[in-house]
Amino acid sequence: MGMIFDTSIWVGLASGQVASEAVVRAAGEEPVYISAISLGELSFGVESCADPGLRIQRMRYLRTLEQKPVLDVTAQTSTAFGILAAYRKQSGRSPLTRVNDLWLAAQAIENDYALMTANAKDFEGLPGVRVVCV
Repeated sequence: MGMIFDTSIWVGLASGQVASEAVVRAAGEEPVYISAISLGELSFGVESCADPGLRIQRMRYLRTLEQKPVLDVTAQTSTAFGILAAYRKQSGRSPLTRVNDLWLAAQAIENDYALMTANAKDFEGLPGVRVVCV
C-alpha cells in the first residue's frame, strides 16, 4: 500500500494551514508519494508568483518535494483517468473543472493507494478512490 498526497496537502504543509502532526497521524506507516501532476501544479505556483522572496521560498520547497518518491503518469493512469472523467460527466458534473484531481485519483486507483487531501469534496463520489481527509 501507499498514499498519494494531493497538492492541497503539500501547499497546506508549506503554509501552515495543515498541521504536520495530523498528516503524519493520518498517513500512519504508509509510504508517501508525490504525483508528477502535483509537481506541475506546484511549479505553476512558483512560476506565477510575482513576489521575488516568496517565489524563492516556493522554489526551495518544490526542490525538496522533488526528492520524494514521484509517481509518473502511465498508460494505465490514462485509462483510469478516462473512466473517472466519463463517470464525472455521466454524473452531471464537468470533468474539466477538476482535471488535475482526476489525474491524481487515477494514479491512486492504478497503484491501489489512498489519496490524502484537505479538499474532500474535490474527490467526492469518485468510484474506487480511497480518500483520507485532514
